[in-house]
Amino acid sequence: MEPKERIAQLMQLLDEANHQYYVLDDPRMPDYEYDRLLRELEELERQYPQYASPLSPTQRVGGKALEQFEEVTHAVPLESLQDVFSPEELREFVLKTEEGVTEAVFCVEPKVDGLSVALEYIDGKFFRGATRGDGRVGEDVTENLKTIRSIPMVLEGAPRRLIVRGEVYMSKKTFEKLNAQREEQGKPLFANPRNAAAGSLRQLDPKIAAQRQLDILVFNLQLAEGKSFSTHGETLDYLRSLRFPVIPHVLCRDAGQVWDAVVQIDADRYALPYDIDGAVIKLDSLADRTILGSTAKFPRWAAAYKYPPEIKSTVVRDIVVQVGRTGVLTPKAVVEPVRLAGTTVTNATLHNQDFIVQKDIRIGDTVRIRKAGEIIPEILEVEFDKRPEGAVAYHLPDKCPMCGADVVRDDDGAFLRCTGASCPAQLARNIAHFVSRDAMDIEGLGSSIVEGLIKLGHLSSPADIYYLTQEDIQGLWKSGTTAAKKLLSAIEASKGQDLGRLIYGLGIRQVGAKAGKALASAFGTMDALMSASLEDLTALPDIGEITARNILEWFSQSQSQTLIGRLREAGVNFTSTQEITDTRFAGKTFVLTGALTRFTRDEATAQIERFGGKAAGSVSKKTSFVVAGENAGSKLKKANELGIPVLTEEEFLQMIQE
Repeated sequence: MEPKERIAQLMQLLDEANHQYYVLDDPRMPDYEYDRLLRELEELERQYPQYASPLSPTQRVGGKALEQFEEVTHAVPLESLQDVFSPEELREFVLKTEEGVTEAVFCVEPKVDGLSVALEYIDGKFFRGATRGDGRVGEDVTENLKTIRSIPMVLEGAPRRLIVRGEVYMSKKTFEKLNAQREEQGKPLFANPRNAAAGSLRQLDPKIAAQRQLDILVFNLQLAEGKSFSTHGETLDYLRSLRFPVIPHVLCRDAGQVWDAVVQIDADRYALPYDIDGAVIKLDSLADRTILGSTAKFPRWAAAYKYPPEIKSTVVRDIVVQVGRTGVLTPKAVVEPVRLAGTTVTNATLHNQDFIVQKDIRIGDTVRIRKAGEIIPEILEVEFDKRPEGAVAYHLPDKCPMCGADVVRDDDGAFLRCTGASCPAQLARNIAHFVSRDAMDIEGLGSSIVEGLIKLGHLSSPADIYYLTQEDIQGLWKSGTTAAKKLLSAIEASKGQDLGRLIYGLGIRQVGAKAGKALASAFGTMDALMSASLEDLTALPDIGEITARNILEWFSQSQSQTLIGRLREAGVNFTSTQEITDTRFAGKTFVLTGALTRFTRDEATAQIERFGGKAAGSVSKKTSFVVAGENAGSKLKKANELGIPVLTEEEFLQMIQE
């Protein structure tokens, strides 16, 4: 390929990777691959300057602030670092730096793989926090940063204005817990802790960020009015004295000591509670830093040594299929044990059928494997020259290996999912959903009780709830008989719940609580719904074709028919009890935003539906009204842009009381 064409190709690849990484928080290209391509582009532009462009990724840090957050212009730019990839390049950086100063001392630190932020304090109080963005303009994420408990809100003895830079991260332990929860909830898994931390810090709702248990390590003093320091090490000690969590570091006096420190960090990296992707080497003297200065892109007095990912070969001995609690079939490769990134790996994720086909992975293949984000083992490629004779292409089963029900592809085509209403793998989750507040609302039937009843063999489907006896359950509590009677009473009362709640509780894909109410209102009885055609279902404004097909598919399954039959025999209500006598909100769509003080979100939604209206989650041209509480955000902004009427809580209350 000609240099001009290759430069254009690299620019396109890196621009797309920048967009995914900085704007979407959905990195697809591994950091090491990105750094390698960037280095190739820099070299080509140096050799062929006539083809270099001012828009090249090499001429800017990359990334821009999103519109959901207020922009913040950094008082002191958050610079990026030049990368080095080999001992020779590292030694060259150290020797070149030593030439410009006398008696150079270097500070070596682990490079935490997270999201860089600036924390600003005024008169000792936390004033504002912002993401790095493009290094000069970032995003205001103050409220989310306040949820990080290791960030001090008040500083004793601090200068009038103080700005520090740190790296927000998610610990490996927290990451594993979060992905386990997301898998249980049927949500996409985060690829690595860095991706999870970035997505969490940039949530519009600080409550979500608080649940993610983010942490931070401060690694630089950006600004301290009225304070002076001689070395970087002194600034870290000062920040530690102010109660900041500070990055660990060692001081080195020559290239040999620097390399030893880099090697030691690499040796210790897997024992750290957080991910790192390299080591940072900085000149310790602040005066010498000023002498050396910076290029247009990064300081001349610092560099980041990037550790290459550890990759090893092993053999695929088997492919097994697991059924998750949401019914998703997940293939897993059983491999010959291999030591990788500090642990012994015996399994590797295969994601889905498309991944297996794309890489053409077969049982018996020799494969190259690594840990994605140093956490999840994954297969990079097959060594086809080592493929044994007779190896056949692998296909996931079309029947659930747990219950034998049909398997269908997700709407996006990526995953296969079991359709069984009583699949053992999904049983605990299905029952938890069935008894939840918006479904049958059976108080007292919590997850621990459900798990206990499953282990005892008393629950194999949601219908079994209505056949429980006092003898079955009284041994699950210390209070025994009293608690058992109370639960049985709640179960009996739930038989009278409205049909809409029951429909939602069945767990039909894409049929939420609102859709359940709409179906109950439209068809009136369970039998009428079961007899509905595709045309009948799609005629409803809230039911699209995909949801309609999911409903038809669910009712066609033998497990579903058995479940419905047993619920009928138990005396569960199959008739809609919804009566809308006042239709003042008929045809109107409301969107709730901000913190409501007169109602909870559920209470406000219930009032809207009581009068025949609909509560939606996002603002569009079809929205009739937006009800705005305190601290309303992007939804209010969009409503104003579209000219949609905005109501205060008082105005909404007046509409209800009229």
